[in-house]
Amino acid sequence: MARLAYSKASLSKESAKLKRYKQFLPSLDLKRQQLAAERKKAQTRLQQTKLDIEQCYKKTAEMLPMLADKNILVENLVKLKQVEIGEENVVGVHVPVLDKMLVEVRPYSQFTEPHWVDQCVAQLKIMIELKIHQQIDVKRVEVLGLALKKVTQRVNLFDKVLIPQAQKDIRKIRIYLSDMDTAGVVRAKSTKQKRLKKAG
Repeated sequence: MARLAYSKASLSKESAKLKRYKQFLPSLDLKRQQLAAERKKAQTRLQQTKLDIEQCYKKTAEMLPMLADKNILVENLVKLKQVEIGEENVVGVHVPVLDKMLVEVRPYSQFTEPHWVDQCVAQLKIMIELKIHQQIDVKRVEVLGLALKKVTQRVNLFDKVLIPQAQKDIRKIRIYLSDMDTAGVVRAKSTKQKRLKKAG
């Protein structure tokens, strides 16, 4: 850290620095608040997706109790064919967003397969879609959480370190300059009195 210079130029420099910090802090704090709100939204969406997955499991178990039988093979009926993930700018942070998802159903005969296979296929498709949404929701919460942490650290740096330090430095310089002025006045008076004594 540079040594503090006790001069009028230094006082002017420190005052300008403090002004800049105070101007920058509100916009930084606003960004922190916006990121906190966006992360909360993302967390709420993730919780909802988890709830939807639970409900999908429950509904499938009620509709298709025969799936509990391990001899009934359904895993190859539905397959995730394609997933395209894009990016969305949220308060200056790039978060993932689902652009496209393609779920493929393996062709099957409605005459040879049991009547409940249609329902099973529909539920499997829903579950695959929900699982992909969950992965994206988790990533969004993670990315927004990291961005929020970074901005919060910067807010704290300005609020708790840089601004108080600048204020302290300004106070020190002012006291020093005031003391120098006082010392100058005292010296001037002393010199004047000496001159008057010599003259007298």
